[in-house]
Amino acid sequence: MLLSVIMPVYNEAATVEEIVCRVLAEPHEKELIIVDDGSTDGTSELLQHLASGEPRIRLLRQDPNQGKGAAVRRGLEEARGDILLIQDADLEYDPADYSILLKPIEEGRADAVYGSRFLGVHRAFLFWHLVGNRFLTFLTNLLYNATLTDMETCYKAIRREFLEGVRLRSNTFDIEPEITAKLLKRRARLYEVPISYYGRDFSEGKKIHWHDGLRALWTLLKYRFLD
Repeated sequence: MLLSVIMPVYNEAATVEEIVCRVLAEPHEKELIIVDDGSTDGTSELLQHLASGEPRIRLLRQDPNQGKGAAVRRGLEEARGDILLIQDADLEYDPADYSILLKPIEEGRADAVYGSRFLGVHRAFLFWHLVGNRFLTFLTNLLYNATLTDMETCYKAIRREFLEGVRLRSNTFDIEPEITAKLLKRRARLYEVPISYYGRDFSEGKKIHWHDGLRALWTLLKYRFLD
C-alpha cells in the first residue's frame, strides 16, 4: 500500500530538514507531499534543496500564506496513496510511530487511526492547552457518540476512500475537528493508538492560540448539523 504523507509547512527552517529526513527514513513505501504555505524565513530554499533529486518528495508552494487547513487540503487533493497521513513540519510528532498508526488499517480493522498523545509517552503539556483539548475532545464524544481521548491530535492516518467525495472547507487549525466530524458522520471505523509526543512551547515556535480553540468549537457544532 502506498502511503501519502502530507506535510504543511510554514516558517519551520529550524526543524524542516530533520523532519523530512525522518519521514524519508521510515520504511513504508511512500510519497511525501510538502506544501510550503508561503514561508518567509528560508524554509522555501531548504525545501527546494531537499526535494532536488529526491523522487519521493513532491514540493508544492502556496503564496501568500493561507493557513494549515488550506495547505492540508491542497496536499490531500494531490495525494496518490492508498493511505493518507498528516505530518506537521516541527518535531512534536515522530515518524517512528508510523508502523503503529498504519497497522490497524493494513490489517483491515480500521478506516482511520488517530495517534493519541494521552496514551503514550509525552512531554508535559501547556496547562491551558491541555484543558482546551480535553474540553474539545469531550464535546466531540458528546456530539458524535464517540470515545476519543485526543480529537485534536495532528497524527491522523486515513484510508483514501474515506475522504473521497468529502468536501473539506477549513483553512486554519480547525481542519482537525472538521476531518474528525466528517469521519464520524460517515461512520468510519476509527481506532486510537499511543504515540510519543514532544510538545513545543511558544518560544520554540508553537503557533496555535486560544482563538483557534473557539474556531474548533464552532466547527464541531456546525458540522454536527450541517454538511
